[in-house]
Amino acid sequence: MKDCSGITRGKEERDAFLVADLGVVVKKHLDFIKLMPRVKPFYAVKCNNSRVVVKLLADLGAGFDCASKPEIEFVQEIGVKPEQIIYANPCKQISQIRFAAKSGVQMMTFDNEEELVKVSQSHPNAKMVLRITTDDSKSTICLSVKFGASLNVCRHLLEMAMKLNVEVIGVSFHVGSGCNDPKAFAQSIADARSVFEMASEFGHNMRLLDIGGGFPGTDNSEIKFEEFAAVVNPALDMHFTQDSSVDIIAEPGRYYVESAFSLAVNIIAKKEVQLVHSGSDGEENGTSKNVLYYVNDGIYGSFSCILYKHAHPKLVLHKKPSPTQPIYSSSLWGPTCDSSDQIAEHLRLPELYIGDWLLFDNIGAYTVATSCSFNGFLPPPIHFAMSHQRWEDVQLLRTGIAKAGKWMAPSKPHVLD
Repeated sequence: MKDCSGITRGKEERDAFLVADLGVVVKKHLDFIKLMPRVKPFYAVKCNNSRVVVKLLADLGAGFDCASKPEIEFVQEIGVKPEQIIYANPCKQISQIRFAAKSGVQMMTFDNEEELVKVSQSHPNAKMVLRITTDDSKSTICLSVKFGASLNVCRHLLEMAMKLNVEVIGVSFHVGSGCNDPKAFAQSIADARSVFEMASEFGHNMRLLDIGGGFPGTDNSEIKFEEFAAVVNPALDMHFTQDSSVDIIAEPGRYYVESAFSLAVNIIAKKEVQLVHSGSDGEENGTSKNVLYYVNDGIYGSFSCILYKHAHPKLVLHKKPSPTQPIYSSSLWGPTCDSSDQIAEHLRLPELYIGDWLLFDNIGAYTVATSCSFNGFLPPPIHFAMSHQRWEDVQLLRTGIAKAGKWMAPSKPHVLD
């Protein structure tokens, strides 16, 4: 029942919350190792640093792509071994390079001379991976504008590494976040092969290829993961044959977590504004109602993906409107005092009320990890779930990993704590 103010009686305000279906993460892992059997996933921690997700992926035998000292400390705290970590940041602070050395993390990326000099002085046991540029023009977020060495400088960098006595073991690349062109992988893999051949001239024992990330995270994406696999697998077989003894890894992030998380927010306030419409002669010819809805999460919380990854979260109404309900021009706003804290505009919605729930699916990538407490609004809590079938899949995988003598998961399952 609603009073004349539109406030639902008998219902207090309820905080926003996230629900994470860990079974989705398990299924994504099973699909990955099935569709790209030669590629071992090293999960990109920066995408979603939820402890439960990282523990689960460690149990499944994944490695981890870390970009900083805190991320390395975090994954090692839950039992991840140093050889399961790649410090995949080409430009690192000297103190953090020294921390990696002390922690036993040896695999690190570089793309410039200065980085080689720092590493030669700070981490004598480093095993360096040369990151090259890619054509990421068809990706949502282009990374080569900041990272990567062009092919015409790779020879110089490899020669310099030899002179500095820095070991180079492989090549990495990243086609950009939200890649819309699988063919970018084929060209980048071919370019990596060229760098491998250059490296042999300087005595480097090349044994690692890192094909980065960029894979889609939702089932309704324009380009499916299967389409990426259909390009990556033959390119690997052509340029890095099965008997080449090269280890191949990738850095999937949103692939694992984007569709696993859903968000529920509550309408905490609303405001109606009358818009005045003018005709071609400039005279007023009518008005229409525009409704502003304020919810208890925003761009400084779970909708931070709007800022960082140009995402467009899709609203799902908790209650389906009837065909006879009038529709109004509407916008959604976060709870902070910042006027840029806008979630969506130009929406066509039935009238909603304070206390109503709104749902958003596919919100697990660059949301939890990029949330903050601006204005004192804390990020929403996460509730984790997993089906019995998926839990059995986890146990089978852990047993298989242990029997194979590879990276062994912790002895007790602690996924849901």
